[in-house]
Amino acid sequence: MKLTKKLHSCVQLEKDGRVLVIDPGAFSEADAGLGADALLVTHEHPDHFDEGRLRAALDANPAAALWTLRSVADRLAAAYPGRVHTVGHGDAFTAAGFEVQVHGELHAVIHPDVPRVTNVGYLVEGSLFHPGDALTVPGVPVDTLMLPVHAPWNKIAEVIDYVREVKPREAIDIHDAYLADIARPVYDTALANLGGAPHTRMAAGQSSELRPH
Repeated sequence: MKLTKKLHSCVQLEKDGRVLVIDPGAFSEADAGLGADALLVTHEHPDHFDEGRLRAALDANPAAALWTLRSVADRLAAAYPGRVHTVGHGDAFTAAGFEVQVHGELHAVIHPDVPRVTNVGYLVEGSLFHPGDALTVPGVPVDTLMLPVHAPWNKIAEVIDYVREVKPREAIDIHDAYLADIARPVYDTALANLGGAPHTRMAAGQSSELRPH
């Protein structure tokens, strides 16, 4: 399975000629969802969910479909009958040949005064886990953890402890658009020294072949 990092929290996976894209939001490339056979969205916040990008992807490929939680699905289901699927914690499904399990229910706490929206994470091919905006521990082995490294709702101690708890074979940064280049070495060093798992920062557009155990 080939992983291509897109901007912010968007990632693209390729397997057997099929393409799956997670979270082509407003902070990702304008064409991040184009070419996808399957699209997954973790939650409704605009840096993860951009209705225009999803509509463009679904229009470009009439065979493409979207799997997401209800708050996003309700925005698109009427326009794409039979192609928008609502999922939640504990669900498992096949999307364009990719086996996907759903873990998690709520967005991380931003502030006690800010209501928490629904958020789901996706474990793809029993190997790569994208948690969206939460530090969800899927409770199963993870080869590649897509790690939300910097957000209004987290701090580096929590990110380090999250890697320790999930115990992935490797952690790769996502949710990194807010992080200035000058600060990246600080985060890289902390995660490398304290996370307990190899940590990688990929540039947007960079690809890697994932070989699950």
